[in-house]
Amino acid sequence: MEHLRRMAIFATVVQRRAMRVAAQELGMTPSAVSQQIRALEQAIGVTLLHRSTRRLSLTEAGERYYTGCAAMLAAARSAEDALASLRDEPEGELRLAAPVGFARWIGRTLVPLLAAHPRLTLSLRLEDTPTDLIGERIDLALRVGEWADSSLVARRIGAMALIVVAAPEYLARRGQPHAPGDLAAHDWLLARPLGAAAVRSLHLKGPAGATTELRPAARVFSNDHLSLQQMCIAGLGLAAFAAQDVTDDLASGRLVRVLPEWASAPLGIHAVTPRRDAQPAKVRHAVLAFQAALGAAGQVTG
Repeated sequence: MEHLRRMAIFATVVQRRAMRVAAQELGMTPSAVSQQIRALEQAIGVTLLHRSTRRLSLTEAGERYYTGCAAMLAAARSAEDALASLRDEPEGELRLAAPVGFARWIGRTLVPLLAAHPRLTLSLRLEDTPTDLIGERIDLALRVGEWADSSLVARRIGAMALIVVAAPEYLARRGQPHAPGDLAAHDWLLARPLGAAAVRSLHLKGPAGATTELRPAARVFSNDHLSLQQMCIAGLGLAAFAAQDVTDDLASGRLVRVLPEWASAPLGIHAVTPRRDAQPAKVRHAVLAFQAALGAAGQVTG
């Protein structure tokens, strides 16, 4: 490695045509540069430079040796530039893992980022089971809930609250619930991740800190939140969705909130990465995009 360093110093001296100028660029003293050149000449057994008080000139051996040294230095600088590009400009493949229910939200969030950076590509992995970020070479994962894995880096970028919704047609047919106890008598469309043995219970918070836990029986369950949303709009039953996922449906009247004073406690959304050092630009920009999208969507807390 010391020999390679001396080769780079030699190439810099030749390119700058002066020990003093090369020394300034290298952050060394002229005498230290001269010592490194002499050590290089001793190591390879030939004289590379003719020195005088006013100028430097290459020997024939120096001219031949410089070609290889310059190519090595150029390759090193090219490698540095490539890393700088990854650090500063989103490019390359972004390998992203997220829960199935995030599919539509992820698309809306990352389309502007992909459009703005043509050299950035996306490999999206949607699954509700835990992903081995290191083994699967995942750059970034989105996770919901508390995070306690100290081997990974988790940054809270927002929160989501679940609200109960239904189609006006369904409520006209089955009646409007007026209290949490009325919910058990209704048809439910519930999310159940692949591999889960049972549907998760639903914890709701209401006025004055009141809480309730629901374990509704499902008429339909699925790991595909979009399908459940479409069935809910079609009037098949009640469903609990993240408030951000049904903003448009509530605004259009396709869905209405049931017990609007009740909602789940906000669940933290985390951006998880396997690295603790500086993140490449593709990861940093994606995290910022998700954080901005969550901020724009807001939070529903009841």
